[in-house]
Amino acid sequence: QVQLVESGGGSVQAGGSLRLSCSVSGDTYRTTCMAWFRQAPGKEREGVAGIYSGSSRTYYADSVKGRFTISQDNAKNTLYLQMDSLKPEDTALYSCAAGSYCRGGYPNPITAMGQGAQVTVSS
Repeated sequence: QVQLVESGGGSVQAGGSLRLSCSVSGDTYRTTCMAWFRQAPGKEREGVAGIYSGSSRTYYADSVKGRFTISQDNAKNTLYLQMDSLKPEDTALYSCAAGSYCRGGYPNPITAMGQGAQVTVSS
């Protein structure tokens, strides 16, 4: 099994920055593909950014390209999401997810997901 725990959420004004962290433990060999998802109230969950460990290839939703950066530190078993130039529409619960395979840039199937970290951006 894989356990994922997010940290680093909070409140920030528009234009500000936050960095989310996702600590990975357990069967880390099952985390070849990792990603960040978000869900705003009343909206469906959407993929924000993904990373494939095999090649370090990254994927981004159009809405965050150029503003968000996904990265991972394998020595620390930690996944990061650096969020810059934040907008009010980025307000959501952000969760990290893992799987053994990437399809379309995101783990599919998702075999583990964290509880999430709230990000609130005020105008």
